[in-house]
Amino acid sequence: MATVAEKLRQARESQSLTIHQVAEITKIRTDHLRALEDGNFDMFSAPVYIRGFVRTYATLLKLDVPQTMSALDGELGQTEKFREPPPLSNQPRGVVDFAMLQLSKLDWRKSLLALGAVVVLIVFGNLLLGWKHRRAADPLAGLKPAVYQPAQNASGDTLPVPSPRR
Repeated sequence: MATVAEKLRQARESQSLTIHQVAEITKIRTDHLRALEDGNFDMFSAPVYIRGFVRTYATLLKLDVPQTMSALDGELGQTEKFREPPPLSNQPRGVVDFAMLQLSKLDWRKSLLALGAVVVLIVFGNLLLGWKHRRAADPLAGLKPAVYQPAQNASGDTLPVPSPRR
C-alpha cells in the first residue's frame, strides 16, 4: 500500500506539475513540499502543519481528501514525535484550570443579563419580605403589662398657656 507521500508525488507527476508550480499555487514553501513527498515529517514542528499542508496539497491534486487525511493520521500515529499532541505546559491541570476553561466558554453578554435579573429578583424579594415583616410587627409587642406611673422628680413647671381672646 502506498504511503501518503508516494500518493502525493504520483498524483503530482501524473498531472505534470513541478514542485515550483505547486508551491506557487498553494503558497506552501518548496522545501515543505519536498519533505511531504519524501515522508520526512520530522522537518515540521507540529502535526497541525503537516495536516494542513497535506489537505491543501491533496485538494489541489484532486485526491480523496478524507481518505488521504485518515491515512496520514495512521502514519503520524506510528511516528514517535507526532504520536500524541504535545502538552502546552508541564504542570498538571487543577481546579482553577477547569474553572477558567468553563468561564471562557461563557457568553458574557447573556451571563451579565442573567446575573442582573437574578440580582433584581433578590433585591425585590428582600424588599417584599422586609415590607411584610415591618407591617406585621407590633411596636408594643415586647412590653409587659403595667400601670403608667409618672416620674417622681417632675418639677411641676408647665408652659404658660395663652389666655383665650374675647
